[in-house]
Amino acid sequence: PENGDLLQTRPAFGGNIMATIRCSNRRPQMATVRPRVMKSPEPDPGRTGRIIKEEMLTSDTEKIKQIIDVFHSTETAVNLADAQIIISGGRGMKGPIGFNLLKQFAERVGGAAVGASRAAVDSGWIPYAHQVGQTGQTVQTKVYIACGISGQIQHLVGMQSCDLIIAIDKNPDTPMMQVADIAVVGDLFEIIPEIVREITNL
Repeated sequence: PENGDLLQTRPAFGGNIMATIRCSNRRPQMATVRPRVMKSPEPDPGRTGRIIKEEMLTSDTEKIKQIIDVFHSTETAVNLADAQIIISGGRGMKGPIGFNLLKQFAERVGGAAVGASRAAVDSGWIPYAHQVGQTGQTVQTKVYIACGISGQIQHLVGMQSCDLIIAIDKNPDTPMMQVADIAVVGDLFEIIPEIVREITNL
């Protein structure tokens, strides 16, 4: 807006709507943005800035007194952020066996990582470390292949900045199929094995 208000658009009400938040009566305004949500701008050597150091006064009561325990995750780390290609599955994979198919697909592609929608993770088909979306990892890959993912807004905000989005689904009217650069309509359990065979025969 002309008055300089900061407009922040984010999913609300469980992701059913996109809400725009406007702070008109308070200053300063600030918004946090997750990594890789937006494209990185080109470096501008002409821009300058200065660092202002401020002394922060804290009382002893605000300091950590004792570390009681440390818990380490037992999940294998999955670095989706650095992957050039991500092959993700959703509810359409129908179970853990479906994700085994995606892992074979990723191995044939070479260097591809396996991602997942929240629905697949919540169903226990694949660990949380693979989750893409607002409550998972935000990615900005060269190629994102969505298999059986309807495309809830929580998922779309986590991958919509990818350079090339390919979607495979029986339903051509899902949000994911609408945002995809290439939408393949059909049974992914027939399409993916055929792609794997073609890659293997190269």
